[in-house]
Amino acid sequence: MSELLDRPVQTAGGLTVHGAVAVDESAAAPALPKLISDRVARRLADRDPTLWGPQAEGEARIRLGWVDTFRRSRELLPRLAQLRQELAGLDHVVLAGMGGSSLAPEVIARTLGRPLTVLDTTDPQQVRAALGDRLERTVVVVASKSGSTVETESHRRAALQAFLDAGLSPAEAGSRFVIVTDPGSAMSETAAEMGAHLILADPEVGGRFSALTAFGLVPTALAGVDVAELLDQAEALSDSLARDTGNPALALGAALGSAAAGGRDKLALISDGTGIEGFGDWAEQLVAESTGKHGRGILPVVVESPGAPGATGEDVLTVTYGGALGPGAVPGGGISPDIAVNGPLGAQFLAWEYATAVAGVVLGIDPFDQPNVTESKENTKRLLASGVAAETPSFTDGAVQVYAPADAPQELTEVLRLLLDSAAPRGYLAVMAYLDRFGDADAAGLRPLLAAATSRPVTFGWGPRFLHSTGQYHKGGPANGSFLQITGTPAADLPVPGQSYSFGELQAAQAAGDRQALTERDRPLVRLHLTDRAAGLAQLREAVEALLSGR
Repeated sequence: MSELLDRPVQTAGGLTVHGAVAVDESAAAPALPKLISDRVARRLADRDPTLWGPQAEGEARIRLGWVDTFRRSRELLPRLAQLRQELAGLDHVVLAGMGGSSLAPEVIARTLGRPLTVLDTTDPQQVRAALGDRLERTVVVVASKSGSTVETESHRRAALQAFLDAGLSPAEAGSRFVIVTDPGSAMSETAAEMGAHLILADPEVGGRFSALTAFGLVPTALAGVDVAELLDQAEALSDSLARDTGNPALALGAALGSAAAGGRDKLALISDGTGIEGFGDWAEQLVAESTGKHGRGILPVVVESPGAPGATGEDVLTVTYGGALGPGAVPGGGISPDIAVNGPLGAQFLAWEYATAVAGVVLGIDPFDQPNVTESKENTKRLLASGVAAETPSFTDGAVQVYAPADAPQELTEVLRLLLDSAAPRGYLAVMAYLDRFGDADAAGLRPLLAAATSRPVTFGWGPRFLHSTGQYHKGGPANGSFLQITGTPAADLPVPGQSYSFGELQAAQAAGDRQALTERDRPLVRLHLTDRAAGLAQLREAVEALLSGR
């Protein structure tokens, strides 16, 4: 730990970054000197769209509002206070949103200890549970930048039907919705038709950079968070963003970029236990979707704790994050990371957004587009229209149906071993679970077990949530991933009102569409379908533990 303390430290606005300058200086091609000579800090603070090259300029020109959106977001505060008064008595806030529309609010609510039910799934069990809980006290925030997100529109339809089934009139049901969307989107028209409360978001901020816009602030304010404090924290950091020195966000971005360019392109994100909850999931989406394209990028690996497997490796940059450190406390939470980032949540959001944009400059990547995200969406749309083709499992083992390559072993543990062995020398394994994030929470425990069984980084994502996050990296990043997809038969399906498909059918189509996108790229992939989710997960855990004992 003393090694980290001996490294240069960058501090501003309550945010401290340990080790970033040393990481950059040790890189084969340090980035910070060139960033300084090119006046990147000043130009980014001034929202210069030319920083990422001519091809990125058009998109960057309309996507740099996050640099100072915390100032414009103050205009929302009176409206949010009024909205809380109008909705007094509705203390169960359900947020229907995907990707950037849900991840930041979840971090804010968890970190500040406020209750918020996040609905970012198409799993019928999870949707049913969210809409069946305290419905008489529920307000639903529907958040979609484009206004056309299929998951979110499905949630809106299901929630509206739940209110109507509970005896509310259409007008009463509509008044239980708050819709957050961009000006002019189809969802804004829907809000008017429903009689819902409408909050328009900042149109010059992309979804994954929207933490301090209406997408992050509306649901959390309704849940009781003092969102003005987050804006204050970001503003305290903002004065440093135009500087070449004393700019922790610039140092962090330089380190992320130069490390990745030099081969350390896996980013282990680990909470140090000092008060910021779930931040790794938000940063994962920001970094993966911003940088994972054109065969390049940074792969975030969210690690459960400082002592969990998968936090280190020759191609891994280990970064811890936290909210505060006591006097004399050592950053890192018990390990010696390459970089430690500590500071208040509002400053963390702004710093990581800035650092990701800077890393894009270093890597020559446009951080504001997502060229491969729509592919799985189009596959899903096509499969919903035609139906998901029936597949025959390679074999069935208890509650687990195994879909594997034709030459794979006919035993579950050996199939998993084959998949782990397929990981490229500088590759990774992605576990993608199309299950109930809460009811099937044990699935997440597979990540550290698999990480212990292989020398390669292992990521874990809940489907379809990860499609709005690491899904871009899976298709657009380096072609060195191996993939384990887990699906499961729901105990009961749930129709999507007004549509020809159910949530279960939508979930199956999303999983199949993603499989198609990966197999078309010749990525190694095994699918495990759990005919009984609880039994199947227990069986799968036993198989992975057998892998570990037989190493």
